Amino acid sequence: MRKIEHIGIAVKSLEDSNKLFEKIFGQPAYKQEEVESEGVKTSFFMNGPNKIELLEATNLDSPIAKFLERRGEGIHHIAFDVNDIEEEVVRLKKEGFTMLNETPKKGADNKWVVFLHPKETNGVLIELCQEIK
Repeated sequence: MRKIEHIGIAVKSLEDSNKLFEKIFGQPAYKQEEVESEGVKTSFFMNGPNKIELLEATNLDSPIAKFLERRGEGIHHIAFDVNDIEEEVVRLKKEGFTMLNETPKKGADNKWVVFLHPKETNGVLIELCQEIK
């Protein structure tokens, strides 16, 4: 793993949260998109070399809707940038980790993504991501 790629924050209202984070960072989101397969709308903010991803559920069955119901708004995941996502899946499975999805899927911000089960990572949802080329 090379670096923290972004921190994901689950929010009830992307519109309201965008206004809040615009005030915090002094600039608007640089990107907004919907990932239909995950039932989520996202906004990305830059803060120096760091990224913050805001996530709003688009349906009641989405992982974000379930997270908000159980825990409320807050940090949802930490994403790490990797060189070879498939190699990392193999390596981490050998280390005994359970993947929520073993096959990389298309995520937001032009990335392939996989997730490690939070029950095995001190309750933190870990996302591995690799730029789609």
